[in-house]
Amino acid sequence: MLSWIKRFALGLDKLGMEEQQAVMVFTPNTLFVPAVYLASAGSKRYFTGANPIYTVGEVAHQMKAIEAAIVLIHPSLLDTGIAAARQANIPKDRLFIFSDTEGPTRGGVRDWHSMLATASEAKSWQWDPLHGEASLKTIAAINFSSGTTGLPKGVCITHRNLIANSAQSIFNKYEGTQYSADNPGPERWLAFLPLYHAYSQLWTINIACRLKVPVYVMAKFVYEEFLKCIQQYKITTLQSVPPVIVMLSKRPETSKYDISSLRQILCGAAPLKSELQNEVCKRFNVNIVQAWGMTETTCAGIMMPGTIQDKTGSIGYLLPNTEAMLIDDDGKEVTKDGEPGEVWLRGPQMLLGYWRNEQATRESKTADGWFKTGDVGVCKEGKKWWIVDRKKELIKVNGLQVAPAELEAVLLEHPDVADAATVGITIHDEEFPRAYVVVQEHAKGRITEDDIKKFVASKVARHKWLEGGVKFIDEVPKLASGKIVRKLMKEWAKRDAKEVEGQVKARL
Repeated sequence: MLSWIKRFALGLDKLGMEEQQAVMVFTPNTLFVPAVYLASAGSKRYFTGANPIYTVGEVAHQMKAIEAAIVLIHPSLLDTGIAAARQANIPKDRLFIFSDTEGPTRGGVRDWHSMLATASEAKSWQWDPLHGEASLKTIAAINFSSGTTGLPKGVCITHRNLIANSAQSIFNKYEGTQYSADNPGPERWLAFLPLYHAYSQLWTINIACRLKVPVYVMAKFVYEEFLKCIQQYKITTLQSVPPVIVMLSKRPETSKYDISSLRQILCGAAPLKSELQNEVCKRFNVNIVQAWGMTETTCAGIMMPGTIQDKTGSIGYLLPNTEAMLIDDDGKEVTKDGEPGEVWLRGPQMLLGYWRNEQATRESKTADGWFKTGDVGVCKEGKKWWIVDRKKELIKVNGLQVAPAELEAVLLEHPDVADAATVGITIHDEEFPRAYVVVQEHAKGRITEDDIKKFVASKVARHKWLEGGVKFIDEVPKLASGKIVRKLMKEWAKRDAKEVEGQVKARL
């Protein structure tokens, strides 16, 4: 692994790529993603990944937003990647086919092996250590998040952020055990979550390297293959999301495989109901610990220690060196135990800021370092935390973010749509995007809800499809300022959930 990291880093030098420029990957999981990630950060560039199910327009938007200096494109995604690069005005000599084994030039795009330094050249290459202020300001990765409002934004994560959040998470995982960062015990992990995402990057790249834990990488999540991998490789620990826990509980394939090697499952990205957590723990004799965080907190801010078998659905305790306070709707700090408020966090894992977006940074981060998360939480029972609601606009589909503003912009591209608002609707404990649409006068009675769903599906990645349905309305409720009344939209969605229940099946 170290040789591949150095070969790629030196290859970037030979291309003339400057420090603090973006290396972008557009790929499903491969064994080489960690090498590219670590080489990019280690050579003072930064890593950014695009979702492999993105459309041409979505990839082009990210390429332009991040000002990608080079882009590695998986062979199966080459047509989409080339088309997106064309829209983003990125020349073909800055695109590379991200293959497992070296192949020929295709469509004017070279294989990435052609830009690698040789193994002998790479032996002598050294990275510069970062100290003091440099570690606080040097960006290592930019992952995309919708924050609390608006369109997806690049979240700037520094070297200090990554080191701090890794150390915090490792301490929490092993607290109260005989194990530690230098003695993690017999562990085997399965990387099935996408490596373009902050959650997988922190655990299956950064923390796994620190612990020297073997990680088995799945190209994509297929449930039965996932079970086979656990059985074959005797996986001990999973970093997971609630939909996978649901599958372990409900899917008949589960009983066909021996997954008794599992000892611990870390579950994050969305809330997990305590009833489901307890049922899976009991059935498989495994400990599920919940955690909470955001892309803006590098990954984690609150986590249940690995030794605690919690039955309450709590997300745990603040990580070391992390402060929190709850703020009510009047902007005052909540001081009463068990009273809800917006969670504000401060600690060494908080983002540097949003890429090229000073306004969003100012709106979300105070001058003295508090980050406004947009999640509503409560703290009680000896500093244990629960997330109880979401103040921010964000829709979470199987742990993936969907920005209402992004879907609304797509809807307004339709010639028969006069206005639109989108909101998350919860069906069978899973959240999906739902649209409330005002139709142009000339199209009333002619266009259908299904027409709108198909239009959106042609423009965006699958997790952004309007699986929560479309409803035609006379007017989108707005404030005098023109802002959509999101609180009322959420109430509509709760009301409508009973009507559409049974029509939607949860997917990963």
